Amino acid sequence: MKILHVDASSKFHQWSNSRALGRYFFEQLEQQGTDIEIDYLDVTQEVQPHISAEFVQATYTPEDQRTDRMREVLADSDALCKRVMEADALVCAMPMYNWTIPSTFKTFIDNIVRTNITYDLHADGTTRGNLGDKKVLFITTRGADLGEGSPYAAMDSMTPVLRNAFLFMGVENPWFVDAQPLQFSDEAAREAGLAKARSELDAVSCEWAESVAVTAS
Repeated sequence: MKILHVDASSKFHQWSNSRALGRYFFEQLEQQGTDIEIDYLDVTQEVQPHISAEFVQATYTPEDQRTDRMREVLADSDALCKRVMEADALVCAMPMYNWTIPSTFKTFIDNIVRTNITYDLHADGTTRGNLGDKKVLFITTRGADLGEGSPYAAMDSMTPVLRNAFLFMGVENPWFVDAQPLQFSDEAAREAGLAKARSELDAVSCEWAESVAVTAS
């Protein structure tokens, strides 16, 4: 199974909970004997360009009518889309920044939502996503507890952004593992939040390993 692993934390590796949880997930997959190939992308180091007017014009121009400049503008996005389409699964690990996703991951999304690549646009205006055959796991870390019943629950703009963007590209049932609260709490609550996240990652790794084994057989 080829997995595109995306990290989006601005913290150094040794200080980042989302990076650590991502590594933990892959360790669990490997311990179960799952044959995986990891394509790693750190969007804080390999920062994707913001969408420009040139980019928009180029994406909606039929491929056989694009100028050399249009192809140049789309080159980074084309390469990124190729990595996404070649992967069997995506594991995206990130912290919550100001109630939503990091801006670096937003540019990642903007660069992979591409007409006639990750989704098809039909003549009648309807669309169809092309990532429906891929497993997608979002590992998120939150400073506060935004779970059901929390006074901050309604401020979670991260989950709907991720769910809706990938639903548009055909991912109907992504996995979410949310570690919380990791900042605005005492040490016991933080440790409990991380332990719960690791337990949920154990379950996801078992599910993925089993599905790979079934497919291989």
